[in-house]
Amino acid sequence: MIKNYLRSAFRNIKRHPFISFINIFGLTVGLTCCLLILTYVINEKSYDKFDKDSGDIYRVTAALYSSEGAEVFHFASIPPPFGPLLQNEFPDIKKVTRLLSNGTTILSYKDKLFNEQKAYYADENFFSFFSVPVVSGSARTALAEPYSIMITENIARKYFGNTDPMNKIILLDANKRPFKVTGIFKAFPANSHLHPEILLSFNTLKDSTVFGEKALRTDYYGNNFFTYILFPKNYNVSRIEAQLPNFLDKYVPIPPGSPVSFKTHKTVSLELQQLSDIHLRSHLDNEIEENGNIERIYTFSAIALFILLIACINYMNLSTARSALRAKEIGIRKVVGAERKEIISQFLSESVLITWVALALAVALTIILLPFVNRLSRQDLSITSLLHLQILLPAFSLPFVIGFISGIYPAIFMSSFAPVKVLKGVIKVGSGNLSFRKVLVVIQFSISIILIVATAIVYRQLKFMQNKDLGFNKESVIVMKYPPALNKRYNTLKYDLLKNSSIKEVAESSNIPTERLLNDDLASIIDGGAKHPAKVEMKFVNVDYGFIPTYGMSLAAGRNFSKDFATDTSSFIINEAAVRTLGWKVPENAVGKNIMYGTVRGKIVGVVQDFQFESLHQKVSPLIFLLPPPRLSFYNRVSIKISGSNVPSTINAIESAWNKDMPDTPFEFNFLDQKLEQLYLSEEQQGVLFTIFSGIAIFIACLGLFGLSAFTISQRVKEIGVRKVLGASVPQIVVELSKGFLRLVLISAIIAFPVAWFVMNKWLVSFAFRVGISWWIFVIAGTIAVIIAFATISFQSIKAALTNPVKSLRSE
Repeated sequence: MIKNYLRSAFRNIKRHPFISFINIFGLTVGLTCCLLILTYVINEKSYDKFDKDSGDIYRVTAALYSSEGAEVFHFASIPPPFGPLLQNEFPDIKKVTRLLSNGTTILSYKDKLFNEQKAYYADENFFSFFSVPVVSGSARTALAEPYSIMITENIARKYFGNTDPMNKIILLDANKRPFKVTGIFKAFPANSHLHPEILLSFNTLKDSTVFGEKALRTDYYGNNFFTYILFPKNYNVSRIEAQLPNFLDKYVPIPPGSPVSFKTHKTVSLELQQLSDIHLRSHLDNEIEENGNIERIYTFSAIALFILLIACINYMNLSTARSALRAKEIGIRKVVGAERKEIISQFLSESVLITWVALALAVALTIILLPFVNRLSRQDLSITSLLHLQILLPAFSLPFVIGFISGIYPAIFMSSFAPVKVLKGVIKVGSGNLSFRKVLVVIQFSISIILIVATAIVYRQLKFMQNKDLGFNKESVIVMKYPPALNKRYNTLKYDLLKNSSIKEVAESSNIPTERLLNDDLASIIDGGAKHPAKVEMKFVNVDYGFIPTYGMSLAAGRNFSKDFATDTSSFIINEAAVRTLGWKVPENAVGKNIMYGTVRGKIVGVVQDFQFESLHQKVSPLIFLLPPPRLSFYNRVSIKISGSNVPSTINAIESAWNKDMPDTPFEFNFLDQKLEQLYLSEEQQGVLFTIFSGIAIFIACLGLFGLSAFTISQRVKEIGVRKVLGASVPQIVVELSKGFLRLVLISAIIAFPVAWFVMNKWLVSFAFRVGISWWIFVIAGTIAVIIAFATISFQSIKAALTNPVKSLRSE
């Protein structure tokens, strides 16, 4: 029986190749979108699950609160003492391990010099904590001794070639501190939230001038240490979470001058974050690496299902549209004794067969398109991620499910034909059937219009971010890391750079625009002998005299820092947001006023106009520029303003000066405008994907509309013939045949507009600066849908209107 069904299905596909092609093509495109997005989703959800204890490992995070209880920062890292203290306080904790990023790390071996970005200090139990194989050395003891270093296989090849690296000496930073290679480990998998390539012994920090043994035990305010906890299997972590406020009150010293009622847990809280949740659900300050987004997973999964739904609806409409072509076949089958359930089985088998063909083509298309998707998403997706039993079993059943969903309505519809009527050529379609198909078309175009609106708003927001006046000049600014060794050689480097006429300004600072402002302190206005504290804590940036000119910032009042004023090292420049925070109405009122910032008392000498230091996701923060005493500051960045003409030769000149003055540090740089683009790369990728998906959805929806128009027009052949005989023109007939379908598109628009507004309004909320959702976007989206729908319908309508009326009337 099944063999006969399949044979009949193949014959039907060959008999109607055009309609079969459209059915298979629509399902193939829908399934390809699903497979591509499924590959992406599986990869994103697999992060950190390679670790055998991933379900029991938690990261400790720290949230800081203002005096009014509002969250100011939420760090992915915490102060160094908390790790050991947590293990001592809560015996149920099995292990604790810590990581400290070393930032840009200068390493050298013989005559080779390297800048490494993924170097960390790690506790000695790191490899008994994370499930990463150690190739050489002891996982248990390799990081036990100070000045030990472990490297990945890739770093080993990079530094030593084919030579065995074990026990070789690598020199660290400009001070040439010797570290002995005590182990080699395999690189962390791609689906990990961290990818250290170099691990330095944590015990080395006890000799550090920055930390030291005492600071590691008593520094409760430096949120730099990534701290992980391993709990027993299936442990109820809420038991410990409930005790963390008391833990903080017990161990963190109360700041001097605090009221008797002060409680530490009112200003800071510790939270536990499951390892497997970090990649998709963590967007905290000071993350180790950029993470994914669970909302993006939901969005793309929904789009994939919507496109597949549109493809299934398309199949239903095309199948019912060709029902007239198969009416006699059904009638004859019924006359010779076929029961209705057998006819339904026949049509369902055809639907399943077509879906199998579409799935096979979709798999091949997915393999072809994956490299393009990898370039777009900056990931390393592979079709092998689908080769798991929990994926293959649902995939194997997918053709049967989709085939059933796509084919059940056409099968029931066509099996209901009365044999006597269909053999006479009389096929009547009840209003209920037609109404159901109209609902399907409305669903298709509603989804398509939502995607068109979403695409337009994403692109408007992206364009807005690219063109918004940021309050500083982002063009022709080169930015570089500031290694500690530069502190003594900066003036010499600056002098050598400014000898080149193409270099306009050079500045040093603790942060540069595009970076998060994570340093803040309390500010108070000094009026006589009284202090009037600001309502919120204010961010600060250490700068030098050239910072404001380098970035072309405008002063709203007062002046820039100047070497002519020795007192400027205890003076401040603030932005307009800080003026408002401190209670002044206009910038001029702030100039000359005394304030206390942290422990520094000084005078405000200037007010800079508000500018967007951070991403447009953040509001403009109240900001203070500090000018530390010469060479006693901690800078992190060098900014160089160039003329913009003959850029390659200017960069060569900068490199020559750098290599002359900083021979122990590799030359690396970025353009500021490139860093700005990186801030919004995710939104740009989202815009591209929305465009692709909305185009696919509209195309498949048009195939569905093509099917319904073909079906309806086939039912009105005689009517068209009569209209032509009575003198109706081709345009009149086209309008008459099209208006019903265009009405469906308009209904779709009415349904889609509020949904699209709600969804995109929620998306825009994540931006502190955003475009409005203008009414004309909906008008354009609706117009595009109507034009595309009319073009699709017109193809069938014009064809029917041009048919000889004699032939149409003979069809009876």
